[in-house]
Amino acid sequence: MCIAVPGKLIEIDGRRGQVDVRGNRLTVELGLVDAKPGDYVLVHAGCAISVVTKEDNDELTELLELIGYGA
Repeated sequence: MCIAVPGKLIEIDGRRGQVDVRGNRLTVELGLVDAKPGDYVLVHAGCAISVVTKEDNDELTELLELIGYGA
C-alpha cells in the first residue's frame, strides 16, 4: 500500500527540497506545489503533492503512529 506522508520542508534547491519526515531527511520534487521552507507538505512517491497546515501535519502523524507506520 502506498500512502502520502507529512513532513516539514527544510530547504529548497531549485525544484527539489529537503523534507523532514519523522526525523528523516528526504529529497523531494517540488514542481507540484508552491511551498517555502517551514511549510508542511504531503510527500508521495518522491514528490510533494500538497501543502498542509501544521495541525493537519500533526493529526496525520498521530494517525500514522496509531496504525504502526514507521514503528
